[in-house]
Amino acid sequence: MSTKTILAVDDEPHILELLQYNLESAGYEVVKAETGEDAMNYIENQSYDFAVILLDWMLPGIDGIEVLKRIRMNERYRNVPIIMLTAKSDEISKVVGLEIGADDYLSKPFGVHELIARMKAVMRRSGGVQPVTSSEQEEIIKIDSLVINKTRRTVEVDGKSVDLALKEYELLYLLAKNKGIVFTRENLLEKIWGYDYLGETRTVDVHVRNIRKKIEKDDTSPVYIKTVRGIGYKFG
Repeated sequence: MSTKTILAVDDEPHILELLQYNLESAGYEVVKAETGEDAMNYIENQSYDFAVILLDWMLPGIDGIEVLKRIRMNERYRNVPIIMLTAKSDEISKVVGLEIGADDYLSKPFGVHELIARMKAVMRRSGGVQPVTSSEQEEIIKIDSLVINKTRRTVEVDGKSVDLALKEYELLYLLAKNKGIVFTRENLLEKIWGYDYLGETRTVDVHVRNIRKKIEKDDTSPVYIKTVRGIGYKFG
């Protein structure tokens, strides 16, 4: 399979057919799954190189949130961008999905052009971890006990590895690389998500909170990512 293979998971056959038709017309290859069990079979027993996973929230059997959790625990696919597709449009549902590890969120019914735009955005940001040869110089940011290795896309605190979701890593790296510079939430949305994201600045707050829980000794009194009241965030 090519690096443009998409895993589409939805229990509604007509939505899968719609996704397959439009995505294949746009040049992607599509692998379909109607249940969470089918999706996990692809994740656990196959060797696809998925570029993006489109995951429905409301699935029979194993639901989308449980599938999301399991994918994020899978060594091979843990960093693959995941876009949640669901009829749930309330803020709490969005926050739950983002906190567990979704990279984006699209409420049904959605436009195919918007979906493809969001797919391109998360793929553009995901990049991919490439093997490092001995002749390559690794790009490392070290601040106190925090070490960010951009080349290997790893994060360590006090010598211990920290597992960050893709957007969490990108957000942390951007702030750390620009230490002391204040970013508005809107600016962070544009730089990390690649587009306006419809003004949903709550997304930034959720990701910052997740990062703090993982890298701070006391996330209620953060040392690294500082809140600039009324504006946004900066790296302290």
